[in-house]
Order: sequence, then structure tokens, then C-alpha cells
Amino acid sequence: MFSSSVSTRLLTRAMSTPAPQLNVSELTVENYHKLSDATMATLLERLEDLLDETGNAAYEVDYHSGVLTLILGNNGTYVINKQPPNKQIWLSSPLSGPKRYDYFPESDDWRYSRDGRSLEDLLHDELGNVFQKKLNLGLENVSTQVE
Repeated sequence: MFSSSVSTRLLTRAMSTPAPQLNVSELTVENYHKLSDATMATLLERLEDLLDETGNAAYEVDYHSGVLTLILGNNGTYVINKQPPNKQIWLSSPLSGPKRYDYFPESDDWRYSRDGRSLEDLLHDELGNVFQKKLNLGLENVSTQVE
């Protein structure tokens, strides 16, 4: 049988673990692909321009099969990818870790439901610090970028 202190620790741990992030997207699969493809294309274009301006040979951006990889040398690697089954865009950041972004029609952008912050805001802050400049990645009003 568990002692009282073990039982209390297990209960405390179970209650301190955040609830799983549930996807309640009402996007159709077709609209998800249109919005996420437009987002990824814009992001790729802006990051390519940024890396061209920087001229740092250790920096590289690549996009294949829904996965964008941004290699920033000693600053780490970002992976941003489409997740069609969840209708999300996932980010793995060397600074802030993993996050899952849902499309929010009210703000017309991708937001992390746990803190309400947009993908664009997070990338502006983190990449702005890496490149020591204010960035505009053009991820706002994503629906206007759909072709």
C-alpha cells in the first residue's frame, strides 16, 4: 500500500501536469491546407530574403514536404511543420521549445492556445534577437495570402 506522503506526491504531480492541448478547429481540411501552405510559403520567402541579407554561410533554410528547417549555426535550429491530422502548424524552437499553433479566424493568424501568442510574434522576438533587427515575416492576415 502507498504511504500517505507517496500518495500525496502522486496526486500533486498528476494535478500539476497541464491538460493536453485539444484541437477544436472548425477548419475544413481544404481550408487548412490553403492557409498553412500560404503561411509556409510566406515564411520561406521572408526567411530566404533575411538569410540572403545576412550572408552568413552557417545559416540555411529549407522546405520540403511540409517541413521548414531554419538552421542558424550556434543559435540553433528551428523546425516548423504542417500537421494536417490536427490542422495545426508545429514549431520546435531552440529557445522556447515545442509549440502547436491553431488557426484563429478572429485574428486571422496562427496562435498557441496555451498562451494566446501568435506564431509571428514569437518568431519576431526570437529571430529578431538572433539577427539584431526588427523583423516583419508577413504572417498576419494569413487568409489574404491564400491563392
